[in-house]
Amino acid sequence: MPLTFLVGVYGMNFKHMPELEYAYGYYIVIFVMIAIALAMVYYFKKKKWF
Repeated sequence: MPLTFLVGVYGMNFKHMPELEYAYGYYIVIFVMIAIALAMVYYFKKKKWF
């Protein structure tokens, strides 16, 4: 669900998103998405859901 939210927000065509002006904004968002996915996998394995 967190990744779906991030993709949904970045998939919209906003004119004024501060992250779009940063040189490394795209890479930061991709890194955050990967970090969330890894954290979720770790959490699920710890709870023995995965």
